[in-house]
Amino acid sequence: MLNFISFGSGSSGNCYYLYTATDGLLIDAGVGIRTLKKHFKDYGLSISKVRNILITHDHADHVKSVGCISHENNIHVYTTREVHQGIRRNYCVHHKINTEHVHYLQKSEELEIGEFRITPFEVPHDSADNVGYCIEHGNVVFCLITDAGLVTDEMKAYIRKANYLVIEANHDEEMVLNGAYPQYLKSRILSGKGHLSNSACAHALVENATENLKKVWLCHLSEENNHPELARKTIENILRASGIVVGKDFDMEILKRKTPTGIYELNNGHINELHII
Repeated sequence: MLNFISFGSGSSGNCYYLYTATDGLLIDAGVGIRTLKKHFKDYGLSISKVRNILITHDHADHVKSVGCISHENNIHVYTTREVHQGIRRNYCVHHKINTEHVHYLQKSEELEIGEFRITPFEVPHDSADNVGYCIEHGNVVFCLITDAGLVTDEMKAYIRKANYLVIEANHDEEMVLNGAYPQYLKSRILSGKGHLSNSACAHALVENATENLKKVWLCHLSEENNHPELARKTIENILRASGIVVGKDFDMEILKRKTPTGIYELNNGHINELHII
């Protein structure tokens, strides 16, 4: 049985967890170590069951606790060479990853890590490097795409493959343009190496969602330039205009920025929501 929980999704910290009875895979470690330990305890989970960590990119909200978690629990950390180099340079990562825990991934090459088959793929963002992950367990395909300036053809292919999809819906473009951010920051967010807007996320789903897609989680919503209900309505309206009905064709939920969302049991028939606090 494969389970999924989000421990936080946004600029304050990102961390996701896929696990079975015998294996655990953490994706990103941007939540503080004490907060993360509390979340594990609150949900009846043991951090000692985490076997490996995947990292998408080297920005602090995705990596600030990775060294501590890896060191305290003897956990191996997988990402590209460029991301590992970025983590070593990142002053927000106070405890660096021990050399024996560092493992390099090659984009577009499948690798078995524990019980999971994992394929990293390029996601455009203004970091040292950035990857999304296609993660297969049994007949379930889980895909995660975050901090994406745009949606490439390769990313579209993995969306089409997914049964369960975590995808960024970071901002409303009008809120960014009319907001208080300085121009350089607005330009960064809206660029091809920035973040995915609500409408861009919606169009990615319109163009690539298949009958195999069971559930979508919207991730990394901006606190300043988005609202959960705005993201939901914008995406639902664009989908509906193309004949796709949320709740009928697939389910959709927004991941909370600073608190856990889940736990969900994932299978290829249907999704069960096991526990919410």
